[in-house]
Amino acid sequence: MNPQDPTEPQHFINRELSLLEFNFRVLAQARDEAVPLLERLKFLCISSSNLDEFFEIRVAGIKQLEELGAAQRSPDGQSIEEQLAAIHERTLTLVANQYSTLHEHLLPELERAGVHVLQPPQWDERARVELANYFDREVEPVLSPLALDPARPFPRIQNKSLNFIVKLAGRDAYGRDTDLAIVQVPRSLPRIVPLRADMRGPHFVLLSAIVQEFVPRLFEGMQVLGCFPFRVTRNSDLFVDEEEVDDLRRALEGELAHRRYGAAVRLETSLDCPSELTNFLLREFSLSDNDVYRVPTPINLHRLSAIYDLVSRADLKFALFTPGIQRRLQPGGDFFAALRDGDILMHHPYQSFAPVVEFLRQAAHDSMVLAIKQTLYRAGNQSPIVDALVQAANSGKDVTVVIELRARFDEEANIELSNRLQEAGAHVMYGVVGYKTHAKLALVVRRELAGIRRYCHLGTGNYHPGTARSYTDYGMFTCDADIGQDVHEIFLQLTSLTQTPHLKCLLQSPFGLHSAMLEKIQREAAHAAAGRPTRIIAKMNSLIDQGVIVALYAASRAGVQIDLIVRGVCALRPGVPGLSENIRVRSIIGRLLEHSRVYYFQNADSPELYCGSADWMGRNFFNRIEVAFPIRDSNNRSRTMRDLDTYLWDNSQAWIMAADGSYQRSEPGAEPAVSAQQELIETYSTQDGGEDQFP
Repeated sequence: MNPQDPTEPQHFINRELSLLEFNFRVLAQARDEAVPLLERLKFLCISSSNLDEFFEIRVAGIKQLEELGAAQRSPDGQSIEEQLAAIHERTLTLVANQYSTLHEHLLPELERAGVHVLQPPQWDERARVELANYFDREVEPVLSPLALDPARPFPRIQNKSLNFIVKLAGRDAYGRDTDLAIVQVPRSLPRIVPLRADMRGPHFVLLSAIVQEFVPRLFEGMQVLGCFPFRVTRNSDLFVDEEEVDDLRRALEGELAHRRYGAAVRLETSLDCPSELTNFLLREFSLSDNDVYRVPTPINLHRLSAIYDLVSRADLKFALFTPGIQRRLQPGGDFFAALRDGDILMHHPYQSFAPVVEFLRQAAHDSMVLAIKQTLYRAGNQSPIVDALVQAANSGKDVTVVIELRARFDEEANIELSNRLQEAGAHVMYGVVGYKTHAKLALVVRRELAGIRRYCHLGTGNYHPGTARSYTDYGMFTCDADIGQDVHEIFLQLTSLTQTPHLKCLLQSPFGLHSAMLEKIQREAAHAAAGRPTRIIAKMNSLIDQGVIVALYAASRAGVQIDLIVRGVCALRPGVPGLSENIRVRSIIGRLLEHSRVYYFQNADSPELYCGSADWMGRNFFNRIEVAFPIRDSNNRSRTMRDLDTYLWDNSQAWIMAADGSYQRSEPGAEPAVSAQQELIETYSTQDGGEDQFP
């Protein structure tokens, strides 16, 4: 490598391959015997669903470029064809590891633990009779086997649906030779079927095994020579030319109907599916040999996640913990009075998300509250946040909600939420054409004796109580006048599209967040060159932006010590002599999904600490509306720095990245074992929310 030019392709790691490496780290949790058994099964399912989305979005996008004849190369210098070949090769290894984890580790261990997933050879006569009756009563009535002939061409296959291709022999009811049929299994049927309750321990059977075993009942008078499951993954990215439509919501509703039938990008078939049938399917889906993955059953590993909810075994799951609630936010208190005493910083899910809901509920019922403004990216189908906003609108308060309709895979839910809010009389905006509104902001405007005061909540995560129980995020309450004015200006910009004056405290994309991050990184390099104290710690989901990476390389060469805590994709190469030897990269993979974004710059003797909604990616800097907010209170800064140090001390769930993009799991060795997430659970999940842990 030539460290003289940090922009050369060899100094970057391929984004797609880095994302696949993340899924290897997730899968490793499924093999970790220190993890409870049903949680290990859950990690396997997560790695499978992650891989589905990878093909639906990332691989689909690359294949689109290939079809358009694009000649562009990735930042690491790979052509489109080279990327697709590398993705296929690495995915083959990942998939093989997924199925070996299931069949060689998880299923045998579940069996020993008394949780049985039975294959047909394991069915006794009573089980066979019960399942035959189940097939006749629940399954067969909703199946429509489709024999293939010139009058009935190959059917439309929905994205990720369970299907079977059936090889037949003999004559049909009309005296014709029929050799192929397709059986499509509706999503309405549960994929995991519990067996009778009188068996010792829970027993389950896969729906796919039931269909395969009893499929001859669908073809009376013909011989079934083979029945083979298959699944196709389709391009699931939605495309709406926002500048060419009059109504974004209606345009998205139209696109959602087509998502299930986007261009095919991957075919999965069972290992025993004959080559001629696999090739037949490839032709029907216009795919090549590099797009097929022949796997053991079950075809869709993610469906096994239902077992987790069906088995009530606390000994096979993570121990529950109760999120802490800080004393100033205890139920029944005056929320606004608490905020006037100073900023309150929360670390979810170690600390409860309930105060965020309570903040909006109190605002909805407070006669002194004039207006509430809120951004929503993902909120969930049954959202108490939306309930509070609806109550506020019904009570006559001015409620403005900027809801992002294009939040991937949540478009339909967000459309429903927008309808509810509009029916209640709230002002609903769909963001800004060309930019996703990803900022996490809530503003309550209150008339008090001293005049108008603004109360704000700013966060790194979505206003979604469900994910707030499993995603790590920061949220800050404040009535700081400067921050309140900045949030007000941002909402004015989002609703009126007017230019925003210079913000006093907040950093916002697409206008200044990227340049601000570059300036702060470059400032650390200047401090290092002058012999002043310098350090950078940054925690995020993904690090891809080339400009930031090049700036970090320059800072490293200037002597800045840089610690990056990057959960998923990282395109930077750490530890390269003469280029990045002062940069360390680690990824924390544990029971909770690391989601918080935190940026620390030592800045000689004037440290700066920000939390925000943005990863260091081009889309976050230039194609989204994002906000980073400063942690100004000294106690809140101290506790956040202790949190970061805890992540850096982790020697149990941390994965250390090498210059070649590979990861090695950290091990305690002779040192005491430290799990950052467990440490933070123990610190914060107390009745007072861990406040006594900090000065």
